[in-house]
Amino acid sequence: MAHAPLRLGISACLLGEAVRWDGGHKRDPFLTETLGRWVEWVPVCPEVELGLGVPRETIRLEGDAGAPRLMAIESRRDLTAEMDAFARRRVAGLARLDLSGYVLKKDSPSCGMERVRLHGAAGPPARKGVGAFARVLMEQMSLLPVEEEGRLHDPELREHFVERVFAYWRWRRFSAGTPTRGALVAFHTAHKLQLLAHHPASLRRLGRLVAGRGPLAGVLREYGRGFMAALGVRATPARHVNVLEHMAGYVTRGLAADERRELGEVIADYRRGLVPLVVPLTLLGHHVRRQDVSYLAEQVYLSPHPKELMLRNHV
Repeated sequence: MAHAPLRLGISACLLGEAVRWDGGHKRDPFLTETLGRWVEWVPVCPEVELGLGVPRETIRLEGDAGAPRLMAIESRRDLTAEMDAFARRRVAGLARLDLSGYVLKKDSPSCGMERVRLHGAAGPPARKGVGAFARVLMEQMSLLPVEEEGRLHDPELREHFVERVFAYWRWRRFSAGTPTRGALVAFHTAHKLQLLAHHPASLRRLGRLVAGRGPLAGVLREYGRGFMAALGVRATPARHVNVLEHMAGYVTRGLAADERRELGEVIADYRRGLVPLVVPLTLLGHHVRRQDVSYLAEQVYLSPHPKELMLRNHV
């Protein structure tokens, strides 16, 4: 499937921009060299854009996890209100740019997504904080796929994030047009196996929503929320096996005995962790094309993101 470039927000230091407090950067090769081929980056450095400069005094989160303060360590300048006001303006602007995802810098008091050091009055800092800018971003753009670059070093988390990014991009393209009920049914049908791999209960609930009545605008809003929430649940090997076996049921009758045995063995090998997901999917894709099983050929599950990223080679 062809993909036009899509737009992702990113902490600017991850692109190699020298905006860190010490004048350095944290360029990430996967983001710049691999994923960067498929996306248009929108770099943001909240601390520089707030006017703190480079290099600058270090800042940190202090106080209560529910309402932390953003403090400059040496001068004791309280930046909480300034950063919150800036973040709300900046996120409002980002919302107009049709973003499909966002990659944040881990551990940053402004950009960290989770487990940011939160300093109290005594004792070691607790890993309970959320960056001051990241908090507003995730509150105001709640459907947007968001991840930290550190977690993207995990192959499963990386595949999951990129899958959600492309799913959100497809949903935004679909809902930005003039969708009809019939088009929504077609969208849902194409994503059935992808939803089944992530959250079977949501697949059933969204199916009832699509088949039901009510104003289309409300159905679309509810579907979009439910669609992204379902994909926010990580697919497990067991659910992937369920989908693979479901697909196999469509092609088995057209296979010779040795082909059926080979397909069963490959799915079993994936279940046992001996081969990555790409192996049974490749074989199934071959049989789907050969038998011209249109329902399966149109499933996004077979190609949820560009194959050149090779994400399913490692899960």
